[in-house]
Amino acid sequence: MAHTPSVLFVCVHDAGRSQMAAGFLRALAGDRIEVRTGGSEPASELNPAAVAVMAEIDIDISGARPTPLAHDAVGLSDVVVTMGCGEVCPYFPGISYRDWVLADPAGQPIEVVRSIRDHLRILVGNLIAELVPVPAR
Repeated sequence: MAHTPSVLFVCVHDAGRSQMAAGFLRALAGDRIEVRTGGSEPASELNPAAVAVMAEIDIDISGARPTPLAHDAVGLSDVVVTMGCGEVCPYFPGISYRDWVLADPAGQPIEVVRSIRDHLRILVGNLIAELVPVPAR
């Protein structure tokens, strides 16, 4: 049985960037990659602008909830993608860490949130291609 890669997206509030990235990963990779999110200081609800811009492209993240960054989730992940969480992420040897430098969508105009969304789509697509490459024919 093949290993299913696992990705953890981490940002401060787990309400915008990480949730949009997770939405893309679920939509584009399906069950080929396991996805988790976490925040160093999780918000009480998702960023409404993040939910709105994802809905514009038919990806519904409205049911997601910000969650605290769990130490166990880091240790169970093959890849940990941080987005502005600073030094709070625990380090485990053997795990691939990535830092995606993206603006925080909180309080930003919708055009800026769309730009963040579009950048995330490219980054997530590249990550999928790396983790589950299409077999050669």
